[in-house]
Amino acid sequence: MIITKLHKPTFILSLALCMTPFIGAGSALVLGAIFAITLGNPFAELSQKASKVMLKLAVVGLGFAVDFNEVIEVGRSSLVLTIVSITAIIGLGEILTQVFKLNRNTGVLISFGTAICGGSAIAAMAPVIKARDHEVAVALGIVFLLNGMGLLLFPAIGHYFELTQQQFGLWAALAIHDTSSVVGASATYGAVALSIATTVKLTRAMWIIPYTAVAGVFMRSDEKASIPLFIVGFLLAALINTYMPSFSSTWELINSAAKQLLVVTLFLIGSGLSLSVLKQAGIKPFLMAITLWVIVSSTILLLIIDGFI
Repeated sequence: MIITKLHKPTFILSLALCMTPFIGAGSALVLGAIFAITLGNPFAELSQKASKVMLKLAVVGLGFAVDFNEVIEVGRSSLVLTIVSITAIIGLGEILTQVFKLNRNTGVLISFGTAICGGSAIAAMAPVIKARDHEVAVALGIVFLLNGMGLLLFPAIGHYFELTQQQFGLWAALAIHDTSSVVGASATYGAVALSIATTVKLTRAMWIIPYTAVAGVFMRSDEKASIPLFIVGFLLAALINTYMPSFSSTWELINSAAKQLLVVTLFLIGSGLSLSVLKQAGIKPFLMAITLWVIVSSTILLLIIDGFI
């Protein structure tokens, strides 16, 4: 009875704690996950909706610390790498889908989410391949779980291999599924890592359109994807930051607020984690997804360490 009475106030108090500088991005996610697994999220539906909006606002705010010319240069210099890596990951995902005898649509969604940008890519591809709600839910649930693992494990692995901030930012952007966990993991690692990871990830996310267009041709689908608006907002923020330097103090303030908003967002994302998500996904799709992710992340890490990327 006491737990029931204190359930909601404790959740609100934990959320408020994440608005202070005492809780970092990684700690916020862990705190949210612990709360969800032990007590459950008393505001599950509201948290899910709020976290999506807050994440987009945080990403846009982070753009005020990025040089627009850097975004253009990243897109230009990584063009071949992006095309080759995305295509290779999707191809490997197709092979693993056959190996694990997985439902075709579920395999495609997991592969696409791993290759580009997690949930956003899955949401964009789903109508193109005419995926059912259950297939989309399974793919999103698995990617959500792997996002949490990536946010917690990647910084530790980065420190173990003594990656520079530049190396870690690139690795996080290429190997972690969703923008939220890419930003969260890199923010834990350092400011330079955060800047690089955010820029590379959002540049990569723009490839949603051409790849869904190609899939649409093969599937003979009339559905079309569009660039998520928060990516456009990020680019506009970077443009403003670059060409309106006289307001730099204002942009710094917005960027600081965005970083704190990200911490709160990660708590809400963590609070949505539960054992029921894994049960809903099933063991075969999860094994396929984690096999694909381990192969991709370890290969990219080795290429970065050896200087090939």
